[in-house]
Order: sequence, then structure tokens, then C-alpha cells
Amino acid sequence: MSGTIRSFFAFDIEDHTILNRLAKVQGMLANTGADVKMVKPENIHLTIRFLGDIQTGMVDAIYEEMKQLSFVPFEVELKGLGAFPRLSHPNVVWAGITQGAKELTNVFEQLEPRLRGLGFKPDNKGFSPHLTITRVRTGRNKPLLIKKVQELENYEFGTIKVECLRLKKSDLTPRGPIYSNLREVCGKKV
Repeated sequence: MSGTIRSFFAFDIEDHTILNRLAKVQGMLANTGADVKMVKPENIHLTIRFLGDIQTGMVDAIYEEMKQLSFVPFEVELKGLGAFPRLSHPNVVWAGITQGAKELTNVFEQLEPRLRGLGFKPDNKGFSPHLTITRVRTGRNKPLLIKKVQELENYEFGTIKVECLRLKKSDLTPRGPIYSNLREVCGKKV
């Protein structure tokens, strides 16, 4: 089968308590009347690296490189809200990562040279561990949105266990993206 697929690497959020807390905060953001698009709970994940469109024939080569990564399952604490590119001009609202940021960065740093070896260009944005929960479409009610993000800057979502890195496929549809798993590697338990 030939063609391209839109793909990325991520750790999924599978803890329903955490997902419910994220959805609660999304509701608070929506109640500001801002023009926002929430990430569906089933699509919330910790992106490690976006690849974009890749040839379907590359999946196995990427998987071979994934199998060379070395990490043990670890905990990630989700705390607080922020925005990209900056709070005064939010395009994306994210949940922050306190504990586990170093381990996530380590996975990214192991992956990046392996991807370059396969011909991928370096990720110019670098890696900033976060969890995207909302995208801001327009400036409608932006001051209220900013105020709510500031009020929730120390909100504690909880801690998750991160075990398996997945190469994911993203199918863009009018109802939003649909993600499916192509390959996964799990951390080796000590």
C-alpha cells in the first residue's frame, strides 16, 4: 500500500479521573464565551514529536528506530494552565507538566537523531512538554479567557503513569481528527 499518512509520536492519557478533570477545566474555559475548540477527551495526549505526512512504507523503518529507545515507565504530574505562543496572545491553552518533564524530554532527545537518520528534518520548535487541551479560534472574549487561564495557573490535575510511546496516525475529518495507533514501544520495567 502506498501513499502518505499524517503521523506523530505521543503518550496517551488513559486515566479517566485525569481526563474528567481536564474536561471540567475545558468547560470552565468554554464558559468564558471565548471562541475555543476543545480537544476531545479521547484525543488528549502528550505529543513528543509531530512528523507530518510520511510515506506509508516508512512506518516499519520508524518502528525499528522506536525499538532502540531506552526508558522505564515513569510518572507525569499535570499541573496548571498556560498558553502558546504566550498568555497575552493565546492560540493554544495547555496543561503544564511538572514531574516527568525531564523524562519526556529524554525520550524526545533519543528519538530526534534517529529520525534525522531516516531523513526527517530537525524539529525547529524544539520540545516543550505540555498537554494541549484547547485551541483558540478568534479573539472573541479573549480577556475573559486569559483571566480564567490565570485563575487556573496552579490547578492540580493529578499524576499519570506513562508507559508506552505510540506512533499515531491522524485522519483529519470535518468532525475533528481521528487518531489510531500504528506502532508502540513500552518502557522496560526495572
